[in-house]
Amino acid sequence: MATADRANQVPDPKHGLEHAFGSHRYHERRASGRRRASPGLVVMGSARVISSLATRLRPEEGLVLRAGYLSRWQELRADLEARRESRRKQRRFRHDPLSYLRALEQRCLQLLLPP
Repeated sequence: MATADRANQVPDPKHGLEHAFGSHRYHERRASGRRRASPGLVVMGSARVISSLATRLRPEEGLVLRAGYLSRWQELRADLEARRESRRKQRRFRHDPLSYLRALEQRCLQLLLPP
């Protein structure tokens, strides 16, 4: 009876997504020689994983660009750069909180005081 119940269960919908990310990490490790996936995958993951999946699914269309691609690509790059800058600020704060806060305070004072 337990095997009949298992046969009627629907597979987990996240399995395909987990497989896609795992496959990307595997290929990235093979290409880079690293033991772990690149830390940049956290920041750039939305661009890297989608492009790798698209290339694997349709290799013959890899370089074909659709209309409106450039504007969407520029938006994506701006979003990724904002995330990268946020991570830089977090690292700077963790590395030396006092100097980071001192510099932030100086910038605030410059904005408040007239030139």
